[in-house]
Amino acid sequence: MAESSMIGSRIRERRVINGLKQSDLAKRAGISASYLNLIEHNRRRIGGKTLNKLAEVLGVAPGLLSEGAEATLIAALREAAARAETEGRAGAEADRAEEFAGRFPGWARLMTDLARQRQELESTVKALTDRLAHDPQLAASLHEVISTVTAIRSTASILADTKSLEPEWQNRFHRNINEDSQRLAEGAEALVRYLEEAPDAQSEIMSPQDELHAFLEQHGFHFPMLEGAGGSARIPSVVERSDLLETQAARSLAQTVLEQYVRDVRRLPADVMVAAVAAHGTDPAAIATETETDMPTVFRRLAMMPEAEVGHVGLVVCDGSGTLMLRKPALGFTMPRSAAACALWPLYQLLTQPGAPVRLRLRQGEARVLALTVSEEVAPARFDRPALYRPHMLLLPDPGRDAAGAVREVGVNCQVCPLSGCEARREPSILGRGF
Repeated sequence: MAESSMIGSRIRERRVINGLKQSDLAKRAGISASYLNLIEHNRRRIGGKTLNKLAEVLGVAPGLLSEGAEATLIAALREAAARAETEGRAGAEADRAEEFAGRFPGWARLMTDLARQRQELESTVKALTDRLAHDPQLAASLHEVISTVTAIRSTASILADTKSLEPEWQNRFHRNINEDSQRLAEGAEALVRYLEEAPDAQSEIMSPQDELHAFLEQHGFHFPMLEGAGGSARIPSVVERSDLLETQAARSLAQTVLEQYVRDVRRLPADVMVAAVAAHGTDPAAIATETETDMPTVFRRLAMMPEAEVGHVGLVVCDGSGTLMLRKPALGFTMPRSAAACALWPLYQLLTQPGAPVRLRLRQGEARVLALTVSEEVAPARFDRPALYRPHMLLLPDPGRDAAGAVREVGVNCQVCPLSGCEARREPSILGRGF
């Protein structure tokens, strides 16, 4: 009884999903409409050729209309009952799950859907709880709001307490209050959107860096409109047309990245780059030698050329503090959204030895990559300041097990790192607590 009930209901559901009339399905399956009507109302058993033909027309495996579908539903009911029992709630009659699924398949599916949704909501609550405790973006947003409020209060206090103030200084303080007020409005709006929309991954509030990388990913890290002469003049329109760059800070970051993009194009035009890749593949040293170009420029051009021409290439750039400024994931190598990455990345070796490039094979979970690192001098050393460097790490496909050199095990960052006994760890991993 349970089997026939389940098959008939499932056939009707699949027919409705496929947008077929009962008469159309019957005709294509080679049976009468009246017979199909009896099947769908669970008044006729079905099997063999008729079941196979109906499954073929509906585009599903026969097992999904019979044993598989019923078994899945019954197993889900029993799992929900067992979970309720372990949580100390009144246990359901798990031994009658098959009877319930056979007599009331619609109610059974509703019950299993509700149980699944409840489990998903519990997972979401746990994730959000952990997020509030460990999310650097939330902490940064709160810090930005508090800092801006403090700055406005200090400026207003000066204006209120100073009886006579020169017009030049008065105008300057007014300008500061205006600019800080704009920052406060943006920060408060971002924080409100974060708190209201965080459960929805698609609407999750993003930092300016997140907006920048969403913008770059939307374009595939390649901007044909900026290749060739006159690229600089087109940067403002590219930035202003984007609906992903919502804040002024993000637009400023995008402007800086695209200005660097245009400078790199001038040093290595697309036709020269394509010819060099055709001759040397993605070997940055060979390309740099042939084109007489510095390695950081070659790194950036490789990462920002179309994948159809250079393949999958990733790039990470950080500043002298180790903060990630640019991140292009590739080859399954995961990068954190926050500024802090795994301290074992060879990228950070260049912070202490900027003149010593590194070539190292990395393993991050199942991902294996070849990492090449070089530093770019941003500003030369002076008597009052050391030289400023910007390390770059290019990610290329792993050359394989036969390649020379050991493989270094690395993580994403400490918060979600599964590596045990790591001497570089700066905080416990939430993965160790079962999340």
